[in-house]
This record gives sequence, C-alpha cells and structure tokens, in this order.
Amino acid sequence: MENNEIVYEYKPFLRVYKDGRKERIFVGKSIPPSMEDPKTGVSSKDVIVTPENGAPSRIYLPKLTQQQESLNKKFPLLLYFHEGAFCAQSPSSPIYHNYVSSLVAEANVVAVSVGFRLVPEHHLPVAYDDSWRAIEWVLSHSTGHGSESWLNNYVDYNRVFVAGDSSGANISHNMAMRLARTHHEKKVPHGFQFSGVVLIHPYFWDVKPIGSEDKDMSKKIIMDNIWPNICPSSPGYDDPLVNPCKDPNLSSLGCKRVLVFVAGEDLLRDRGWLYYETLRKSKWNGVVEIMESQGEDHVFNLLKPDSEKAVKMKELVISFLNHQEHIPSRI
Repeated sequence: MENNEIVYEYKPFLRVYKDGRKERIFVGKSIPPSMEDPKTGVSSKDVIVTPENGAPSRIYLPKLTQQQESLNKKFPLLLYFHEGAFCAQSPSSPIYHNYVSSLVAEANVVAVSVGFRLVPEHHLPVAYDDSWRAIEWVLSHSTGHGSESWLNNYVDYNRVFVAGDSSGANISHNMAMRLARTHHEKKVPHGFQFSGVVLIHPYFWDVKPIGSEDKDMSKKIIMDNIWPNICPSSPGYDDPLVNPCKDPNLSSLGCKRVLVFVAGEDLLRDRGWLYYETLRKSKWNGVVEIMESQGEDHVFNLLKPDSEKAVKMKELVISFLNHQEHIPSRI
C-alpha cells in the first residue's frame, strides 16, 4: 500500500514520498520543430541519437543566404544542455526552443539542443551518459559522412562550443571533463578540444556552506537534499560531478575558454564564483571569465528574456561564440 506522506519536495521539480517513491512534479508543454521559423528564419528538426535513450535532441540551422549556400559556408556549433534539476524540461520546451532559436539566429551558429533521460525514472549518471553519447554522435559527423546532412555540410568542427544553464551547466562542465579523459579511447577526433564552455548559473554544491548560503537555512536544506535524491549512487558532496572544486583533475578541463554567469540573488552565486577562482588558480591552460548580474535570481535570463540584463547576457554569449575577447564582470 502506498504511503503518500511527503518527506522531501523540491518545487517545481521533484517530490519524494515516505515509501521511497519519487515523482516528477513539473510536466511542461512542447513546441514542435519547424523547417523555417517565420520570426527568426531558423530551421529545426528532432533526432533520436540512440534508440536506448529515446529522448529527442533538436538540431537548429540558421537562415542561409544564397552566397553562404554557394560558398558552402561553415558555422560554429553550439551544443546546449537544458536545466530542470535533471528532472524536467527538454529541447522542445518553449523556454529552451525559443532561447536556442534566438542564439542560432543572432550568433549565426548551428546548434544541437541535447535531449537526455530524466529523474526519477532514470537517476544520474544516466543524463551524463546520454549527453556524452550525443556529443560522440555529433562529432562523428566531422568526417562529413554522418547521418545528418546539416551536421555534415554546415559545421566547422574547429569551433565547437558547449553551454547550459543550472543543471545543464553542470552537464556542460562534466562533458568538458569527460572529453579530457577519453582522448585515449579515440572516440573523439585526436586532439579535439571544445573551443569554449558557457556555464549559466551552474548547479554546483556542497553541504559545507560558503558565502551567504547559510542565511536562508530552509533553502539550504532543500538544496542539500537534491543530490542524494537524483544521484543515489554518488558517494556524496565530495563527488566531482557536483563539486568540481574537489576534483584533482580540474586543470585537465577539455576546452580553451570558459565563461561563467552568476546572479547576485541566486543561492548558487557563490558556487559559481568559487568555480571561477579555483579554475583560474589551477594549472589549466585556458582563460576563464565571469560575469555577475546584480539584483537578479536564478535563470532570470530565461524567465524574463526581454529584460535589459537578460538581453545583455545573451549579447555576451553571442560575443563569446564569435571569439570576441572582453567580457565585463558586472552588469
């Protein structure tokens, strides 16, 4: 007999009952792909990367001019990972479809918004494994002989970026770490690195508080219980998957540049700053920058995308994807 007493709730994502059942709270709407969006001119289509995954990824192609078509124009590639505490959202969620479409249109990039299986049906590390297989599949097109013509014909594989927000930023970091570990397996092009990684309000955590994390103990208690519920096989908060500053191999990060965004009112703010400082002081041979949106909260840029600071954030992401160097530390 089911016991409906709730012992843990992380709204709007996950609810845990006394009998051990886990329930996803948020079930979102979806937007279908379009061969040419009337607003942006961006084309999109869904693909299933692996049959065992079953979660569609969405590929985006910017509007091509006749000149670009005739010159066989190649574009940077953006691999984007959505948030949702590993429990919710998808590439077809309106908030992500619209955001990635706008990046593709304004930055003039090809994008793959990566789909992965979700908690509670599939606990971590499933999402990491699904995400890595998607990266392998995308990079297999670098020879020009993959199954997807957009990836064969329009991508410059010397300019591949990874980005995500919150839990998606966590995935992005961990994919760059996995890339560094897997060169010897020859599952990626030899010597390949991501050109850059964008971490928007990244989900990193530890039960030992830093900064202002213990000022609101009710929020901290909720945060402390997320990781054990979504990754029950983890040894705890010393796990580099959730606490990269504990990773002795952090300096091997498989990219050249990192851009971290934090929000001044976000409980995760200090973790983003700690990540930045730890990576900057490590022996990693790259450039890391950080930008804080003062007075704003977690993923505000998605919740109010037309606000002045959200627009500025997107402009900075676009500048990063187009290799413009200077990023201001505050907006």
